[in-house]
Amino acid sequence: MSYAPALDASVLVVNRLFMAVQVVSARRAFTLLCKECAQVVSVDDDDKYNFYDLKSWIQVSQLKAQFEEYEQDDWVHTVSVAIRVPKVIRLLFYDRFPAQTLKFNRRNIFARDESRCQYCGKKFPTSELSLEHIIPRSRGGESTWKNVVCACTGCNKKKGGRTPQEAHMKLIRKPVKPRRNPLLKIKLQSQKYESWKQFLDNAYWSVELE
Repeated sequence: MSYAPALDASVLVVNRLFMAVQVVSARRAFTLLCKECAQVVSVDDDDKYNFYDLKSWIQVSQLKAQFEEYEQDDWVHTVSVAIRVPKVIRLLFYDRFPAQTLKFNRRNIFARDESRCQYCGKKFPTSELSLEHIIPRSRGGESTWKNVVCACTGCNKKKGGRTPQEAHMKLIRKPVKPRRNPLLKIKLQSQKYESWKQFLDNAYWSVELE
């Protein structure tokens, strides 16, 4: 059987009123479908919605798999069947809209700064980046959106416990709190998640990712 990394793919969750609620893993999405708490929402080429429970979605997946597996699709393969990972699921018994919060955390800062060192401007794997306090904590600098940026090992070492001015270094852009979830912004640049745009207007771009 082949499950990962397909089960780690992202799925948009909307509530009963089609308002975006959260982005979860395919693993979580299939759990909700198995419990009959949700249904798949498939958007066709004419922007019409089609709805499927898990059983009918497996049948649709089998038909689709006979013809072509598109690059933008993720598939979970079992011994007997291939199941297409849905892009959007709808909760059947939930019509509330959760409070919108954008978490200040390592993942969102990397996404905001596009995994780019904010001093030299070069892109790095996240494993080679650190979170750097513009005003050092030893000087009273706080851990906030406006005082924390991505920095590569070299720039972080060069700056040390000084301010950028003292280290004769300059930020490539002023850090601010994003108005929209930076991870969603990255995902929406991919054709793979094109169907999400119908459910995400400016008011809902702060939905949290699991």
